[in-house]
Amino acid sequence: MLSPMPPLLAPDLDPEPVEHIAARDNIAVLLVCEHAGQAVPRALDGLGLEEGAIDLHVGWDIGAAAVTRAMARELGCAAILQRYSRLVIDCNRPTSAPDAIPQISDGVPVPGNTGLTAADRKQRIDEIFTPFHEAVTEARSARRLLLLSIHSFTPEMRTRPGLRPWHIGFLCRNDTATSQALLDAVAAERPDMKLALNEPYQIDDESDWFVPVHGEGSGLPHSLVEIRNDLVRTPEGQAEMAALLCKAVRSVLETQC
Repeated sequence: MLSPMPPLLAPDLDPEPVEHIAARDNIAVLLVCEHAGQAVPRALDGLGLEEGAIDLHVGWDIGAAAVTRAMARELGCAAILQRYSRLVIDCNRPTSAPDAIPQISDGVPVPGNTGLTAADRKQRIDEIFTPFHEAVTEARSARRLLLLSIHSFTPEMRTRPGLRPWHIGFLCRNDTATSQALLDAVAAERPDMKLALNEPYQIDDESDWFVPVHGEGSGLPHSLVEIRNDLVRTPEGQAEMAALLCKAVRSVLETQC
């Protein structure tokens, strides 16, 4: 009889996958940050990554966690952040997506993701992906008027040449009104910025999770916000973008929700 696999996450060595920020005020906004963290379970031995790879955009969304925390502080709203690197498992992908546990990400090899068994994948799903999304589902079930997922993107992909010139993108599918309202509010404050709907990519069921599942699945107003990561690499930039987005959120709550 085969012995059961030991847990992937060691309680005394590895952090819990979910960071909860409780609402401080009676504001019906929930912030979500799927690519907040860079943690790798000790058992995975750093995924065999080259030195510094975890600090690139493939390892996490640079600055996104800091922006999310700053927005939660300023708005007094709840937030749910994911502590593990998107290279361990990407919590904004369906678990069946080819890049949910990538063997290579934008040209960066991930040796620790090669040759995985179904049981290996299931461990990451059960111990990281599922607890995170259960936390989001529970948090969104409280009285909410607006769901926002905070991300950042690289100005240029290694494997797809060409600059991505937008400063902020607001991604949506069925609920275009919320993203357009956020974009308009930011544009009113910062007419110098290049803003867009559904850039630097478009939402679909095969490669996205927050918008189809938590946004459209709940029927609540929602948007996935993508900030170009050169704008949020410093504490000053993170504070600036958080303040700008908070103004936009307040405007949307006053006029749309």
